[in-house]
Amino acid sequence: MNRTLILSVLCAVWVGAHLMAAETPENAPNTPNKDAPAAATSDDLQRLRNQIAEQAEQIKRLQQAVESQQKLIEETLKNSPSATTQTTANADQPVKLVPAVNIVNPRHTGQGQAQAENKKPSPLSIAIGNTTFTPLGFMDMTYFTRTTNVGSGIGTNFGGIPNNTTAAGHLSETNFTAQNSRVGFRVDSTVLGAKVLGYLETDFLFNNDSNSYQITSNSAALRLRNYFVDIEKNGFEVMGGQDWSLLTPNRKGLSPLPSDIFYTQNMDTNYQVGLVWTRAPQFRFIAHPNENVAFGVALENPQQYVGGGAGEGTVTYPAALNTLLTPQFQSGASPTGVPNLFPDIIFKGAFDGKVGNKAMHFEAAGLVRGYKNYLLGVKPPIISGSNTAVGFGGEVNSNFELFKGFHLIENAYFSDGGGRYIFGQSPDLIVRPNGDISPVHSFSTLDGFEAQVAKNSLIALYYGGIYVDRNVAFDPTATGSTLKKPVYIGYGFPGSSYTNNRYVQELTFDWVQTLWKNPSYGALSLINQYSYLWREPWYVATAGPKQAHTNLIYINLRYTLP
Repeated sequence: MNRTLILSVLCAVWVGAHLMAAETPENAPNTPNKDAPAAATSDDLQRLRNQIAEQAEQIKRLQQAVESQQKLIEETLKNSPSATTQTTANADQPVKLVPAVNIVNPRHTGQGQAQAENKKPSPLSIAIGNTTFTPLGFMDMTYFTRTTNVGSGIGTNFGGIPNNTTAAGHLSETNFTAQNSRVGFRVDSTVLGAKVLGYLETDFLFNNDSNSYQITSNSAALRLRNYFVDIEKNGFEVMGGQDWSLLTPNRKGLSPLPSDIFYTQNMDTNYQVGLVWTRAPQFRFIAHPNENVAFGVALENPQQYVGGGAGEGTVTYPAALNTLLTPQFQSGASPTGVPNLFPDIIFKGAFDGKVGNKAMHFEAAGLVRGYKNYLLGVKPPIISGSNTAVGFGGEVNSNFELFKGFHLIENAYFSDGGGRYIFGQSPDLIVRPNGDISPVHSFSTLDGFEAQVAKNSLIALYYGGIYVDRNVAFDPTATGSTLKKPVYIGYGFPGSSYTNNRYVQELTFDWVQTLWKNPSYGALSLINQYSYLWREPWYVATAGPKQAHTNLIYINLRYTLP
């Protein structure tokens, strides 16, 4: 506006000067006298009128030039760096997410890292050229107690809750720990027009057992959680490294970032019964046809699993094959480096959009797995050689915003040989007496809601359930086994372990309260969880308890980096 005013004043001065010049003796009509002819005066007046008209046209053109200059100035100011800092992020600048924390009000749109919501960089970020390094993480101080002695540390062994016929079933446990604290960093850059994200996240849960609670000095060891590189260009995305399985439910698209993964608001580091998840080495290929749709396939590290993890009981091998089979399949007691037929193959599609002004996320996935054993030096009727089988699984997940801040959540999973993905609460398979591999059917669900009831208050309620089908075979190779007095093997047979579970279920209430938050200094929050957990085995001895149960309470104070 000041520049316009100055130009207007200059125009007025210029016009005035020309008008004054028109009245000077050189240009003005001669001083009238009675002897001058009338025609000369008329010519002078006409010449003056022409000059005024010409000057008016010049003024009009000058005004048009001033208006054009004003528009150019406004456009320049609009596109200057200082004006766009708060509204538009540079395409080479990283998107600031807080991937170490899953405590969010998930109102997302779009797909992938390239379409993520632009936010101001963290004040801790360091930029070198078009590459930004951002530290991430939080410090946790957690109190947890259970009404039975599970003995599994901060993460609950869901499948091994003791019953009231044992001493552990009558003993409670109470502990403090800082093991769930996380440290890491992310690197954002552009290379040849592609967006590149490097991500590392660690915690201190490597020895989440009795060694974590020592008399003099606790020695919680650093553990790798997520470590991957993700590249996205022209609607295609490639990721390699260790991350959450593609089967794990997303909150947003098929993003690999932990902040876009649904793993509840729970403080239990084993999360919730019914949640489908692993964190495994993988290669992932994603296509984004548009901002609402994503399709992907992942090749993930396989483990042919026979139970024994997170408190779950193992399958029973045929007596004649026990020694041969033990090193060929993973259990809670055997090494994890077992042989595998081929990588787990996972397909997944996701849709994100809005109904009215309410966000929605829907996804469906499929799973293909392979298993193999090899029998050597066996006696008839068992045949030497290899046995193979293929397992399948599928899931559907949704996250719908019914009204502002209230999200209804549904996850459902079924499999024929995919038990390892429900936190190892079901074995993948059994081996029959002739060496054949038979996959085990398993099902899980996790449903509930999350509600942002106030600016700094979030509550959540979840129900999670697992069902493991029995898979039983008669073992003629066992000592004393006859048709009249049969000996059974497999999973869930009469006489099987009390940890051969049929059902495991959990109800959970979470309350997350933000106590203080500052974009430059981070946030302080209080996270509370109460759960009631129960399990029912397939086989119960005479007069034995039909159910084992416990109550879980977590109270956690968390400081999160900005």
